[in-house]
Amino acid sequence: METNKMGRRVFIRNTSLAAAAISLSGTKALSSPLPAAKNKLPRWKGFNLLDFFSPQPHRDPSSSGTTEDDLKWMADWGFDFVRIPMAYPRYLSFDRTRDIRKDEVCNFNPAVLEEVDRLITMANKYNLHVSLNLHRGPGYCINAGFHEPFNLWKDADAQEAFYNHWAMWAERYKGISEKKLSFDLLNEPAYIEDMNDQYAQKGPVPGEIYRKIAMETSKVIWKYNKDRLIVADGNSGGSNVIPELADLNIAQSCRAYYPHYVSHYQASWVWKDPSKAPMPVWPGGIDGKQFGRAQLEEFYKPWIELVNKGVGVHCGEGGCYNKTPHPVFLAWFEDILDILTSNNIGYALWNFRGDFGILDSRRTDIEYADWHGHKLDSRLLELLKKY
Repeated sequence: METNKMGRRVFIRNTSLAAAAISLSGTKALSSPLPAAKNKLPRWKGFNLLDFFSPQPHRDPSSSGTTEDDLKWMADWGFDFVRIPMAYPRYLSFDRTRDIRKDEVCNFNPAVLEEVDRLITMANKYNLHVSLNLHRGPGYCINAGFHEPFNLWKDADAQEAFYNHWAMWAERYKGISEKKLSFDLLNEPAYIEDMNDQYAQKGPVPGEIYRKIAMETSKVIWKYNKDRLIVADGNSGGSNVIPELADLNIAQSCRAYYPHYVSHYQASWVWKDPSKAPMPVWPGGIDGKQFGRAQLEEFYKPWIELVNKGVGVHCGEGGCYNKTPHPVFLAWFEDILDILTSNNIGYALWNFRGDFGILDSRRTDIEYADWHGHKLDSRLLELLKKY
């Protein structure tokens, strides 16, 4: 989930990158659709929980943290999965009045680690599988907003710190069953030359570098629990399969944001001038390009092929910002969910409570149902329950 502001030119460039190898030439159905895939992973479905998403502590933790009621409601509604995207500085101790130093990136804060413990334990209590994810790892995040002291893709000390973080989590949770907990190594990898430039161009991580880091991290994790499920997010910001990892015992995670014209309409961190974002439709033409079911099938075709090769696939994030007209959102998202579900690929909505969520999304174009003092998007909930 990318949340740094970028100019429209950068957005269009990155959208083109995310849609690499996708034909936009028409809306007719594929002439040879792939047979339904047999996924090694369970078809988990659920939500992303943002308790540790920010590098900085919450000003008012009581108003933003996941509650036990949240988790109970998920389970009662039939969901069985939560993903916890974390920014590593959130669980460190250092002087936050200045930029972090390299020698501080493994100063773990026991009090915050215990908060993570409690969230995992509480989710498992309601039979929700937990995917623990580094949304920001030492030396990399797809977002700006925190000054990194090095670059994960270029610097050996950043890679060593990355391994140390996962060693800490692996040892800490070595006794938790792989049926209850998996590790999602790094959110939406992309190659960025300058990690602290919010307008920097993003490209695919060179396959040999991604493979090296994934292999070394896996060795560290499996040292503590040889059965721990490990997931690697798709390259180019989560969009593209990683063929360099296909022979490893590592699952892969795709995204449900394509095209960004629909999912991130008027999002201020995507559009420098949100008023210039083209009005999304589904299906139809947006900004001179044609989008519909056929384009989604082309987008997910490599992922379905990956499943058929025996690699587990899950969609770790997906959803739509609250400015997209609700009927457009639901029509677009139903096509995505239908494609994923028909190929036994689960999903996790970004997020549960918030601008992309089913509760308190702050839309102005729907009538919410009251749900224990929260505003429930009941039509979205029914769509999710359908798939």
